[in-house]
Amino acid sequence: MIDLDFVEKLIRSMDESSLDSIEIERGGTRIRLAKTPSGSSAPMLYPASPPVAQPSNPAPAAGSTSNPGSSAAGGATATAGGGDDSAPATDSNLVDITSPMVGTFYRSPSPDADAFTEKGERISKGDVLCIIEAMKLMNELEAEVEGTVREVCVENGEPVEYGQVLFRIQPD
Repeated sequence: MIDLDFVEKLIRSMDESSLDSIEIERGGTRIRLAKTPSGSSAPMLYPASPPVAQPSNPAPAAGSTSNPGSSAAGGATATAGGGDDSAPATDSNLVDITSPMVGTFYRSPSPDADAFTEKGERISKGDVLCIIEAMKLMNELEAEVEGTVREVCVENGEPVEYGQVLFRIQPD
């Protein structure tokens, strides 16, 4: 087993050197560090704070102007494709639950288990809606609002992007 101090020293050394990658095997454990991603995998993006459910069609604040390229979240976030791939909700009172990270979407805790939630089902704040797997870590996505699931926008096992709409909820 490799101790954490050793790994931290390796990372600091990589940052200070011109090396792009290094791979070390020690005590039966192998570590690979790289400054640039290998292959054609997309970079992993994580938000600085937990995801917040946002209304599908938020009303602009009084006296503000709408900028078509700006983010409704209030931060300088950009999507990989240069635009929003999700279609707007047909019902203006629906709340979009979006993916907080890049990963793989799972509707249930295991392949043979029932889905966490179904279309038409009532959910409460804190209920687990799905799992997003990122780098072999299973991240549960919990409901931020109470209401009824009106749409499940992603199929089980599909890859998802940061900010992609996963569920549309009609709040109570």
